[in-house]
Amino acid sequence: MLMRFTNSALNSKRSGTSRHQPKRYSLGLGGNLAVLGGNLPPSRTRENPSADSAFLARFAVGLVSGQNRPVAASTRITTAWIDNRLVAILCIALLILAGCAVGPNYKRPAVNAPAGFHGTTNHLSTNSLADLPWWSMFKDPVLQDLVCTALTNSYDLRIILTRVDQARALQAQTRSQFLPQVNYRGDATRGRNSFLGSASPNGGKTMDSFLGGFEAVWEIDLWGRVRRMNEASRANFMATQEGRRSVMISLVSGAATAYFELLELDEQLAIAKRTRDSYERSFKLFDDQRVAGLGSNLEVSRAKLALRSVSANIPDIERQISLKENEINVLLGRNPGPIPRTATLVAQEFPVEIPVGLPSDLLERRPDIRLAEQRARQANAEIGVAVGDFFPRLGLTTFFGGASAELHKLVSTSASTWSLAASVAGPLFTGGRLTGRYREAKAASEETKLQYQETVLIAFREVSDALISRRRYEEGRVEQVQAVEAGRQAVELAAVRYKEGKASYYEVLEAQQQLFPAENTLSRLEVARRLAVVQLYKALGGGWSFADSDWSERGTRPNEGKP
Repeated sequence: MLMRFTNSALNSKRSGTSRHQPKRYSLGLGGNLAVLGGNLPPSRTRENPSADSAFLARFAVGLVSGQNRPVAASTRITTAWIDNRLVAILCIALLILAGCAVGPNYKRPAVNAPAGFHGTTNHLSTNSLADLPWWSMFKDPVLQDLVCTALTNSYDLRIILTRVDQARALQAQTRSQFLPQVNYRGDATRGRNSFLGSASPNGGKTMDSFLGGFEAVWEIDLWGRVRRMNEASRANFMATQEGRRSVMISLVSGAATAYFELLELDEQLAIAKRTRDSYERSFKLFDDQRVAGLGSNLEVSRAKLALRSVSANIPDIERQISLKENEINVLLGRNPGPIPRTATLVAQEFPVEIPVGLPSDLLERRPDIRLAEQRARQANAEIGVAVGDFFPRLGLTTFFGGASAELHKLVSTSASTWSLAASVAGPLFTGGRLTGRYREAKAASEETKLQYQETVLIAFREVSDALISRRRYEEGRVEQVQAVEAGRQAVELAAVRYKEGKASYYEVLEAQQQLFPAENTLSRLEVARRLAVVQLYKALGGGWSFADSDWSERGTRPNEGKP
């Protein structure tokens, strides 16, 4: 407690006046002498006023210094020094509180990242396929046009952009709470024994009353509750940004996947037509042999069965092609229609050696992982908001305007009115509502941490799956190429042997029937190994280092994006 005291007896002694003049003591901050009365000897208050003053001074210094006894008489202290010290302590305390925010600070959830990807055959390197821009991955001009259109017109991307705008607006709303809220106000009332709608006896007169002015309200963020709210809203905004990037890479990989599947359907259609032509030649050969009396109707019927079976597959493949074209058009935000293409599936090639980088790099490159981390950051900040609700809120309110019984005098000096008020309000009993909200925020934060760790684990699995699939598909393709070559040779040899009378019709039909599924299998392996590379590019967070504005434009620099 601060004390300011004066001793009129000391002053009178120095001035030569009577030592029996009354002495006066005063205590600052609303205190009184009774606070110290219990520690003052009764004799001092009656017999030796000078000694009493000195004793009181020493006792006051003892209280300020934390002692419950008088200090040495030689100790000198001034009221200004005590006031300045406590003001400084109060300011430091306020600065410390202003720099802190309640609730836990965010820490990235722990992740057990492997040293390398399971399924990779390359040496560990920081280079990655994800360093390439998408236009360096997919060099087909038609596919590049499709991707550019998808990144411009896709409804999925346009929808996520509106979510980004919503999150940005929410962040602006939260950030506004750092500043005072200024409003205007105007009232006009008429009543008896009332003024501005409140009871005000005026002798039973009916009169008008007017009020106009400006008011400002500001909540001082002493505990950091508003800062935690702003942190949460910013994390939500960043999460929508990462969501947009995730949609963009999904559009790129989706367009490439659908385009390669369309080319694979074209290849299946070509195989079916080529097989149909082969069966048709066999059917004509058998029919000619029958007409010449060298064959039987059984041979012709078997050849006709194989011909019509293959021909029946062609309409279904054409149906699948049309459906795939419609799928691509919807992905591009266009009405259903044909998709132009000038290249074949086998013309779509990728690098032989594909670097994948380090597993730990995925934490910074994959947009879905970054999105999950922002959700964890947002939930962590929500804990601080919940904790802040337990503390009192300090607010300032001010009003400036005019109040008058006559409208034309509302702006006059005599009608001016102003007020400045401070308020402190905090919860005492809420029936467990605040505690329940805090526990909910803690559980939600734990959920987002687990979701983040699961997202990282799924990312590691997707990269490993793509690596293993690509290698196995490549091994299967090598074997299937040889099988198709052997099947084609078998068909040619069987036809020659049949014409020379060295083989039956059964050998010819069997060779053709084995070649048709072999070629279809090779076609599926060709598209599968390309789709594995597309999935690997997506799983690695392809194009992570390029700005969003670059994604809708093709790169023109030859060395851009080389890993």
